[in-house]
Amino acid sequence: MEKITISTVGLTVVFLCAMAVLTPATPQEKATPIFMNEIPHGYRDWRLISVAHEEGSLNDIRAILGNDVAIKTYRDERLPFPDGAIIARIAWSHVTSEENNEVFGNPQSFVPGPPTNVQFMVKDLKKYSATGGWGFAQFDEDGKPADEAVLKTCFPCHVKASRDLVFTRYAP
Repeated sequence: MEKITISTVGLTVVFLCAMAVLTPATPQEKATPIFMNEIPHGYRDWRLISVAHEEGSLNDIRAILGNDVAIKTYRDERLPFPDGAIIARIAWSHVTSEENNEVFGNPQSFVPGPPTNVQFMVKDLKKYSATGGWGFAQFDEDGKPADEAVLKTCFPCHVKASRDLVFTRYAP
């Protein structure tokens, strides 16, 4: 009787291990990447949401743009953003304009220098459910996408924003 019990337990363990290996992963285990691989076509024609200047190690000038869905949400003041909203952030280095300063007679003018990168947030509750419904993307000045390690830093930062993970306020 003891041999049957040990054999039964052994077969049960082997069966359960085989099932675990052969069972397809659940949707939660197959997490969707939190990034896009392509820059949205025509984003430079989107409407302006706001501008910003970041100091410190970034030292850049930024323009934040939105597609029609994002702009409507901002203007209607109806958070959360619906699926299909896309927000773009274009950044350039922050440089002094010697030409303008010469005209003004004072060192007071700053303009965009070389581009540094462009970032996107794309709202899709199903696709990006693990990151609050937002997918994140970043491309360098040559249009090359950032690697996954860089993009994994987006959500932990944006989760601190109080307006549906978005820091930027609409500048009317």
